[in-house]
Amino acid sequence: MGEHDEEDQQDPSASVAIPASGSPGLTSGMFVYLETPRLLLRRFTTDDVDALVALDADPAVMRYINGGHPTSYEEIAGDTLPAFLAYYERGASWGFWAAIEKASGQFLGWFHLRPHRGDPDDEPELGYRLLASSWGRGYASEGSLALIDKAFAELGAQRVYAQTMAVNTASRRVMEKAGLRFVRAFVADWPVRIDGDEHGDVEYGLTRQEWQSAGTVRSRG
Repeated sequence: MGEHDEEDQQDPSASVAIPASGSPGLTSGMFVYLETPRLLLRRFTTDDVDALVALDADPAVMRYINGGHPTSYEEIAGDTLPAFLAYYERGASWGFWAAIEKASGQFLGWFHLRPHRGDPDDEPELGYRLLASSWGRGYASEGSLALIDKAFAELGAQRVYAQTMAVNTASRRVMEKAGLRFVRAFVADWPVRIDGDEHGDVEYGLTRQEWQSAGTVRSRG
């Protein structure tokens, strides 16, 4: 699941500045976008370069992104992180958010919620990339559920969707646990051939009406 672009105006979710605790993932005066029982999703800062490099250095993490190749320090420092930071200049609604484990203050990876280039402003794409050491603990589902609820309850989204390779069964399970529904299978134009991409890609989504019909806003803790 995903990557970059969009929007303006302060939203009713008003990011909150809180003091740092000294933990590596908690920075002084950081802006918290969202809190769940176990996670804080905060804005990235220029101090997060090394954490992003370490995240992308794991072949398992990059398996379904580019076949398992690390992203260079130069690319992250000069392209990836500046693109993340640029979202915050356009508003508080959409962007990429560092995922921090509340109990330890550890950087676990990131989530994004943002309209993809060319999509309507009220149809954000959900995505995430987490350290392999955090897999299997429900963090991806927990963060995704909270972001979907926020998108509909606070940010005026009409539809939320996510995409992955058809063979990425772990991400497909996360999408299903987060309440997204299978929409379609398709073939994406990948710039790099990845083992398994011959099986194509899948999209899961949820409309505002479907979210409302599922019941009241799910608890975020």
